[in-house]
Amino acid sequence: MGLFEMTVPRTICAGFLMLIAVGSVLLWLPLATASGQWNDPIVALFTATSAVCVTGLIVVDTGSYYSPLGQFIILLLIQVGGLGYMTATTLLLLVLKRRLRLKERLAVQQSMDTPELSGTRTLIVSIISMTLIIELTGAFCLMPTMMRDHGSGFGLWSSLFHSISAFNNAGFSLFEDSLVQYARSTWVTVVITGLVILGGIGYQVIMEAFFWCRDRLLRRRKYDGFSLNFKIVIVSSITLLALGTFAFLVMEYNNPATLGYFTWSDKLAAAWFQSVIARTAGFNSIDINGMHDASLFVMIALMFIGASPGSTGGGIKTTTVSILFICTRTVLRGYDEVLAFRREIPAVRIFKALSVVLGSGLAVIGVTIALAIFNPEFNFIRLLFEAVSAFATVGLSTGITAELTLPSQLVIIGSMYVGRVGVLLFMAALVGDHSPSMVKYPEEDLLVG
Repeated sequence: MGLFEMTVPRTICAGFLMLIAVGSVLLWLPLATASGQWNDPIVALFTATSAVCVTGLIVVDTGSYYSPLGQFIILLLIQVGGLGYMTATTLLLLVLKRRLRLKERLAVQQSMDTPELSGTRTLIVSIISMTLIIELTGAFCLMPTMMRDHGSGFGLWSSLFHSISAFNNAGFSLFEDSLVQYARSTWVTVVITGLVILGGIGYQVIMEAFFWCRDRLLRRRKYDGFSLNFKIVIVSSITLLALGTFAFLVMEYNNPATLGYFTWSDKLAAAWFQSVIARTAGFNSIDINGMHDASLFVMIALMFIGASPGSTGGGIKTTTVSILFICTRTVLRGYDEVLAFRREIPAVRIFKALSVVLGSGLAVIGVTIALAIFNPEFNFIRLLFEAVSAFATVGLSTGITAELTLPSQLVIIGSMYVGRVGVLLFMAALVGDHSPSMVKYPEEDLLVG
């Protein structure tokens, strides 16, 4: 295979690079800034990368630094980045009534992490339709509150902006304090967290739940039951959300910098909000910098795990962590088969889960070391927080992003990019495709643990 041959992983990686390049140029223009002056190229690159990679880390305030056109460009980058480059490209091909080639179907399959090639056209149309419906519904739900607080014009725009940003797990906000002003608003908390959860559980899970509800309402008997992916995603998501809420509520209960002065109901809502948001969304309703180190470490763990496969979120994914836990349980019980919900998990999925965790862990370690070298003045836990937030495309920060040195910001840019395309896909793009070997070697045991 040639060094510059465009394999499927290279096509996907190049597509994201192209989006980032175009977004950087657009945000660099004077029309994109509120001051009407040329933007700083590094600021434009950082913002475009954060938007395309649906991260949410910023070095300038989005609402005041960028003009309405600049904000629209950011929102467009978030939408395309959330859907995925190949999904957006495939949609364009369908609009132009072009037939999808095998390579394009393979690219969609890898970018969406779907096991099958069949039904690509139907899948893309369903994803686009579902995305528009959910985002518009979220915007309508936010409108009464946003328009009441910020006027009809800006309230309407901010409702749409935050709805799209939340569903795509981007975390960009038009408010300088993110959503701190709505920390005690139950309605905004419910709407934003609902959008984040829907965007984070994956398209396949949402569609499976939709078909189940449809068949039950129409009293059809075609449905055979939920898939293993659906069960693991739902169970792991509920478990992580519950544990995160409990941890934040207990550790920050009396912290005057976060939940200390809240009522009991507001404390519970804020703890729930941060537990949801830590799963790659990037908003915050309390001061992250004021949280205890123990809470920051819990948030780092939740960020590293991230959302679910086929979603708009990042991280190593809930199914990856679930597979590792199931493998551990299998070893402790002395079983030979890795079983979950009376189904055997294929060995190839176990290998992939181990590779994702190892690759992601090494990437975070490398980014953290680089940040520590370039910014020795910052606390280590905050540098680790920033590294995981960037790689897992979360967007939460303790407030040090804008203060990082130029080399550190470039490291963060690279981390966001690798985290968005996926560490395995990025490595496959670098290494290239390999022909399967027909040689089978003898097996030999070794000591482990």
